Amino acid sequence: MAKIKLSEGGFTLIPEGVTTFKIVDVEYNEGFGKMKINMQTKSGAKHTETFTLLDKNGEVNEGALKAFSYFAKTALNNYELDEIDETDLVGCYITATVKHEDFEFTKGPRAGQMGKSARLNDYTVAAGFGSGESKYQDKGVEDDDLDDFLND
Repeated sequence: MAKIKLSEGGFTLIPEGVTTFKIVDVEYNEGFGKMKINMQTKSGAKHTETFTLLDKNGEVNEGALKAFSYFAKTALNNYELDEIDETDLVGCYITATVKHEDFEFTKGPRAGQMGKSARLNDYTVAAGFGSGESKYQDKGVEDDDLDDFLND
């Protein structure tokens, strides 16, 4: 009987803790307001952040827009931006705290079963994976400016 070599990998959650990600691709469906930001760690582990910028009625989802705005301004290291092209994010780095959350599947063959997801928060500016330069150099943003932005 022949041996069949299996591929390595599979799905593994990013471990909990502080992790730096590189944004490798951004997919934006303007009609549905879906923004998917594909990132990976230095070791090649992948994570996707999704922001739903429009609600079911096609209206702006203010909470998601604020979260995405903070993410984008942090990744670009420029808190003065009013707008961006989604492709501006590709090649940028961002550091975040990864936390695992339990959830229940509501659809499909796994409906009613429990799952675990990785949630990112506490975004901070990153300049690569610990060495080198980021796509956007320091813009001189002070911590007080960040506090003002978060409290708006």
